[in-house]
Amino acid sequence: MHPDFELDPGLVYLNHAGVAPWPRATRLAVEAFAAQAARRGGADYPRWLAVEARLRARLARLVGAESADCIALVKNTSEALSIVAGGLDWQTGDNVVYAAEEFPSNRIVWEALAARGVEPRCVPLQGAADPEGALLAACDRRTRLLAVSSVQYASGLRMDLERLGQACRARGVLFCVDAIQSLGALPFDARAVHADFVAADGHKWLLAPEGLGLFYCRSTLLERLAPLSYGWHMVAEAGDFERRDWRPAPDARRFECGSPNLLGVHALDASTALLEAHGLQRIARAVEANVQTLIDALGELPGTRWHTPLEPARRAGILTVSWPQADSRRLHAALDEAGILCALRGGGLRFSPHYHNDAAADAARLCEALARAGLAKRV
Repeated sequence: MHPDFELDPGLVYLNHAGVAPWPRATRLAVEAFAAQAARRGGADYPRWLAVEARLRARLARLVGAESADCIALVKNTSEALSIVAGGLDWQTGDNVVYAAEEFPSNRIVWEALAARGVEPRCVPLQGAADPEGALLAACDRRTRLLAVSSVQYASGLRMDLERLGQACRARGVLFCVDAIQSLGALPFDARAVHADFVAADGHKWLLAPEGLGLFYCRSTLLERLAPLSYGWHMVAEAGDFERRDWRPAPDARRFECGSPNLLGVHALDASTALLEAHGLQRIARAVEANVQTLIDALGELPGTRWHTPLEPARRAGILTVSWPQADSRRLHAALDEAGILCALRGGGLRFSPHYHNDAAADAARLCEALARAGLAKRV
């Protein structure tokens, strides 16, 4: 058992791409916040706001933002992407390019723009020898935005964000990255990949609860996105409740209409502090090693079909596999019964270990359970 976590010893946790377990530090932070609120109500509100400011600074460092002023705290990735889709001044005949295999949050939001005369261009990546080339080939002079996940949620395909970002910047196309499947597992630098917008939720690789995520907007674009919701918190003079000549805040707080989720703030602050303490480079090496251990173990089983690219540069923390002789749903049910948590995605079983996993022990338990379900090593 890793000292950062308190998982039941009977569980093998290979579902960080779904909903991650909380670290011990996060549980303690939530308990302390709850106890403080129960004893003192809002008496310590200024202290809570200081934690919120600290979290914005952590998140700015995590994504490589120019400053904390470029970070909005949002409910989830879907809300962040909706801020972009709803806030841009689309013109009839514009188009937006995205991958066919995206999670619904990164498809539906663009498809909904068809009602405003915007053409959604859905590009299949499965089987493409050059996924980035396929996306860029779909762009033309009317392309306003290219949207892509840093890592595809089902296949685990890791995109070359720098190549896409450079091409978008050269063509005058806005570049929007859904980073939920990499942020916390891999280093990320929004400026290095020329991202204009970045969205991510806290409950996967960031090891925090659902209900709080981040939205990064490049500083020069803040005022190009019209706010979608209005309230006391998104104005420049948020504490002046009698003021009538209000205006949106000059920073990313303009996208936060009301009272902050301070319980979520304390949790996400604790989780990101832990990730910072370990270092993203070190975490990335551990995730890569853990995935490789699973590849080596599952490669011993007959007929293993890899849905995830095996080249290290093309994968992150997700490994999706299937076996033609076995029904993936039946295998998933068998693994769940054995206390091995994974997900059914992309036509196979999706395994997603984090830095804290004991990959050798997990792989042994996994292969034993698969053998009991009818899969055995080649002899």
